[in-house]
Amino acid sequence: MAELDIVRDLAKQALVIRTPASEHDNSLWDRAQRLVRNVEHICRLPELGKASMQIDSFCLYAATYFSDAGLAHQLRAKGSGAKLAISDANGNDLLDFSTQIVEEKLKTVVDETRIKRINRIITESCSCSSRRLEAMIFSDARNLDDTGAVGIFNEFRRFVSHGKSTSDALQGWKRKIDYGYWQARLKEDFRFEAVRKLAERRLAAAEYFMKQLKVENTAKDLEELSVDSAFV
Repeated sequence: MAELDIVRDLAKQALVIRTPASEHDNSLWDRAQRLVRNVEHICRLPELGKASMQIDSFCLYAATYFSDAGLAHQLRAKGSGAKLAISDANGNDLLDFSTQIVEEKLKTVVDETRIKRINRIITESCSCSSRRLEAMIFSDARNLDDTGAVGIFNEFRRFVSHGKSTSDALQGWKRKIDYGYWQARLKEDFRFEAVRKLAERRLAAAEYFMKQLKVENTAKDLEELSVDSAFV
């Protein structure tokens, strides 16, 4: 088995969580695979040019696979009362847990030098000042995952797990718009212009969906239909 395939299998073991109903929650593993796809395509962007030849692909992919391992560990530790919140996965404490798990799981598979490199990619991916190319790529891959339809899905999943309603989700979205949350993220969180522009397109699609959700939640379209019918 190829070395990266072994890393992938170990990451899956670390990320799949057993639910209180003794079923498997694959959300974090699904996200890891999605992030790896993002990383693969970012590496091929013309914007990176000759810099792509310097990318340590193995360490980058390994870091991407294991980046949420700390969150998975915390969820297991909390037991049946744990609430899955992918948005919490980027906290420094959880990243530290992820690097510890990398050392534990990969010590018999990967040499110490590359383990240190993998962990630096994980930790530096949350630093806007990092000039490590792999950390910059992974950062954009993760931030892109927060934007658009996937971002909405993850946010809704968090709301549902906390017993929140559609109205609560709409109110949360409105607060982000009012405070310029998304515009700030578009401006500050992306290192590569092509990825930033894609994030803008995904955000526009998300905004369209949320506007439609508001219409349906308030029955605004039905109200307009009944008003129009009154004049027939």
